[in-house]
Order: sequence, then structure tokens, then C-alpha cells
Amino acid sequence: MSVGVRGRRWAVRGLALLFGCLLALAFPAVDAWWLGWVGLVPLVLLFGRAGSYGEAAWRSSLAALGFFLTLFQWLLPHVGILALVVGVVAGVLWVPFGLATHRLLREPSAARVALAVVVLPSVWVSVEALRSWEGLGGAWGLLGLTQWQVRPVLAVAALGGVWLLSFVLVAVNVGLAAVFLPGAGRAARLIGGGLVVVLAAFAFGYGLLRPEPVVTGNVRVVGVQPGVVYGGDARFAAHLELTRRAAGLGQNVVVWGESSVPFDPARRPDVAARLAQAAATVGSDVLVNVDARATDGRIMKTTQQYGPGGLAGMYEKRRLVPFGEYVPLRLLLGKVLQGTEIAKEDRAPGRDPAILRVGGVRIGPLISYESIFPDMRRELVRLHADITVVQSSLTSFDGTWAQPQQASAEAVRAVESGRSAVLVVLNGTSAAFDAQGRRLAWMPPDSHGIFVVDVPLYQEITPYVRWGDWVPVTASAITAIAIALLLAHTARARPGEGAATVRPRRRGS
Repeated sequence: MSVGVRGRRWAVRGLALLFGCLLALAFPAVDAWWLGWVGLVPLVLLFGRAGSYGEAAWRSSLAALGFFLTLFQWLLPHVGILALVVGVVAGVLWVPFGLATHRLLREPSAARVALAVVVLPSVWVSVEALRSWEGLGGAWGLLGLTQWQVRPVLAVAALGGVWLLSFVLVAVNVGLAAVFLPGAGRAARLIGGGLVVVLAAFAFGYGLLRPEPVVTGNVRVVGVQPGVVYGGDARFAAHLELTRRAAGLGQNVVVWGESSVPFDPARRPDVAARLAQAAATVGSDVLVNVDARATDGRIMKTTQQYGPGGLAGMYEKRRLVPFGEYVPLRLLLGKVLQGTEIAKEDRAPGRDPAILRVGGVRIGPLISYESIFPDMRRELVRLHADITVVQSSLTSFDGTWAQPQQASAEAVRAVESGRSAVLVVLNGTSAAFDAQGRRLAWMPPDSHGIFVVDVPLYQEITPYVRWGDWVPVTASAITAIAIALLLAHTARARPGEGAATVRPRRRGS
């Protein structure tokens, strides 16, 4: 291979890396949401015209590397040597999509374009669902989350969750790319453009025609956000002082953020007494978050509900942050990761969900990392939660994209679940959304104090709550069928044809 050809090849790979970085700007804090609709188009073109499967793999891996390192740049300073692992894993994630794109669109006939608009989004959603496993870091950076402010498109989440939003966005990108693909005939371009119109009409039409859910009541919530306060006693005192401001506001509940109480009230009677006194003073229950060693010796994070009579309810965090709250294979990895900000001691996970009752309102509590998992919100609604409340703290990522990313995702969670969502953060971005995804409250990291929000209550059961993760299941089935058909076609092909099918192509290299 000549130096000139090699240089052009790496220049194109560099473009793939750049376009991957640009797609990450669709998420908060930049919030260029429209990139969710068009940001994949240049990548689909690059993958489809790669010239060989190997080149498609190179381009897709570099695009993924650019996307994930840009989107999660706030995480890298905290993981040390794990950054290399993150980079390798990130680079692999888009390779299946890149290979599938090259297979279907290297010779873009009308039939192949129509098939690509179904198969490629299925591959994408299947990979998103796989990487959303809690042990891999959870459901951050899903493409559908970019539409958190775009009503009525956001309403699609009530039908199929964030997964259906991602599917629609990828399908539109593929259809648009087909319009511009070199070598595509008129029929292929018409199919691609026509499907774009149909999908966009579905996304906007569903939201416009979907009736608003009926409001059955409301609950007044006071959130407490003191900002960064160093020292456990000082942090506890700051929360108590801000809570006193809620007296006379007519709230139903006061909510503190994650790790707001760094000692176990069960071992500190004085702390339990002060929490009960605070509830009596403000005239409502107080939800605090305890991050401390319990009486059985385990360190746990718990939501604890205090009324004037003392402890009234509790929830134990079930899904823990890998490396942040526990270390997988600690005996092996603990020594390798010395000097990083990994958890020094594993926290213990809880087992069961909980519903906390505040008067006649049923609150479904979650803690920080758990907020990004759609299934946990759906589970709480099935347990008859009237609203969901998340307690969080992003002190380690102060001033980074992590804070608006977490807060904005609450809009999607609210629409998925059909329940208003409230996020209260110790230091970060607190927010509240109704079941339509309308913003009720937004308190950025540089704002400290309390916020008051009247949260509407709903009883509607959304299709997503009723049917569950039918989109990733269907997408995985389509992906499996496509792989099976490809293998069957390869097995039937004559040896010469099979070789021709996979031989690297010069065009576009």
C-alpha cells in the first residue's frame, strides 16, 4: 500500500473519530438535540462505503471512541488506568453497527435500504441494551435521551421507553444517509427519503395525538440542595438549617440528597432525635439519605423517612456503582487500581424495592445511580407508586456534563413511567418533571438552598410500563434473524462467490 493511500485511509478514519465526537454534543450540557436526528448520517455513509469489513470496523471503532470519550470526559480523571479499558470497550461497542452498515449499504439497492432501516436500528438498540447492564456502567448516553426537551417526540418514550426513541432516531439517520449514498439508485433514494417522512410523522404525530394523562391530585415537595459541604457534621447541620426554611410552606415532604447523613441514626440516637424534631418543626416528613456503617457492620446507602415520631420507612440501595461503590474482583483489581478513586470498601446492596407513604401519597424512592435504569422506575409504578423521588450527589463531578445529563434523563423516565419524577441532589442539578416531560423545577449546581415544587399525580399505566422492554427484545430478535440469514446465505454460496462477498473492495478505501 502506498504512503498516499495509507494517508487517505487514516484521514477518513480521523473523520469518523471527529463525527463520533460531534454526535456527543447532542447530549447535555451542549444540548444540540437535532444532532440526534442527523448526526449519524455521515457515519453511516463512512461505514457503508468503507471498502472492506476490516475498514468498516476501524471506522466504527474510532467513531465510538470519539463519541464515548467526549460524552464521558468527566469520568476519565477519576478512573486512572481504567481509562485504557474504557477506551478499548468503547471502541468495540459500535463495531457490530459498522459491520452491519457495510454489509447492507455497500451496494444500496431499494431492498437493501428498506432492510437497513429496520436492521441497523435493531443492531444499535441491541448494543445499547447490552451496554446498559449495571455491571458495565448503566444506561448512560443512550441516543434517545437527547430528545428530553423535544415535545411531542418525547411522548414516544411512553410507548416503548427510551429504546423506541433510539430506534426511531437511528432509522431516520439511516434513511437520510440512503438519500446521499453514492451508487444508490432513484428507487433506493426514494425508499430512504420516504421512510424518513413516515418515521418523523409517527414520532411527532404520536405525541400530538396522544391525550394528556388525567391529573388526579398533587403533592408539594421541598428539595434541599446545600452544595458542597465538607465534614459530616457540617453537612448534616447545613441540611437541618435549610430544612427549617420549609416551615409554613405547606409541603407534604422535604427531601435531602444522597449521603446527606454520613452516620447511621440507629447508632446515633441524637441524630435520630434531631431528624424527628426537624419533621415536627416543618410539619411534614423528611426523606434523608444515610451513607454509613449499619449496626450489622455493613456500609449501606439508605433512604430513611422521618416523621415527628421518628423513623417511618426505609429503602436500601440495590444497584451499586461499579468501582465507585464496589470493586468487581477486588482481590485482583484492588491492587492494580491503587491510587485511583475506586471504593476503598464495598458497600452492601439492598434486596427489595420499597414504597414510602406520605399521607395518602405513595413515593417510589431510588438512589443516584439507580435513576438511569428504566426498569427500576417501571417496577415502582407496578407497585403503585404515585411519584418517584431520586436522591443523588455528584460532588465528584462538580461542574461537569454529568450533572445535566443525570437531571435531563429524569424527563424521559417520567414519560416512560407515566409518573412525575423528582430528583434532589446534594450538589449537582436538582430537577422535577411531570408525566408529559414538562419541567417543573430546575436547580443548577451554582444554586444552593431549597426549592418548592407542586408535583401532579397520575394513575395512567403507559404502554411501556404494561409491556416492558418489548423494543430491545424485538430488536435483539431482528438482529439474531439477520445474523442467521447472513450465515445461511454464506453457507449456500459457492466458494468463489463467498470469497467475492468478503474480498476487500478498493472503492472508498
